[in-house]
Amino acid sequence: MRLVLFQPEIPQNAGTLMRLTACLGIPLDIIEPCGFILNDKRLKRGAMDYRRGCDLTTHLSWDHFLQFSKQKPKRIVLLTTHGQTAYTDFTFESGDALVLGQEGHGVPDAVHESCDHRIKIPLKESFRSLNVAVAGAMVLGEALRQLDGFPDV
Repeated sequence: MRLVLFQPEIPQNAGTLMRLTACLGIPLDIIEPCGFILNDKRLKRGAMDYRRGCDLTTHLSWDHFLQFSKQKPKRIVLLTTHGQTAYTDFTFESGDALVLGQEGHGVPDAVHESCDHRIKIPLKESFRSLNVAVAGAMVLGEALRQLDGFPDV
């Protein structure tokens, strides 16, 4: 299982997700370009000292990520407000790459269409979306629960 950030715009969200993946032992991929530099002090504040424990891979573009993904059989699962399946109704597999879009724009249509699955977090009708770090934590938590993949304590 991997968590993938598509061209993140807010360093605090990326830092929070670095900390989450470090704590859970999940690799994190960041697809560039980012809306910040990877040594931004706001990123460091979110990640704190957990960044050292983060298994981080950066990719120059979506196409580079797709090439990287071909090396290991896995499904690319996009978390999107346009998904048809609720994340709690989706059956996750251990090799899944969970993709989170940009905070302000999601992902372009070409990226949306190239993903194997599209899932959503059901929200009350009058609300658009959750913070990307919150959404990533919710979906990753459900995936790990289904796979009994949480670290042993």
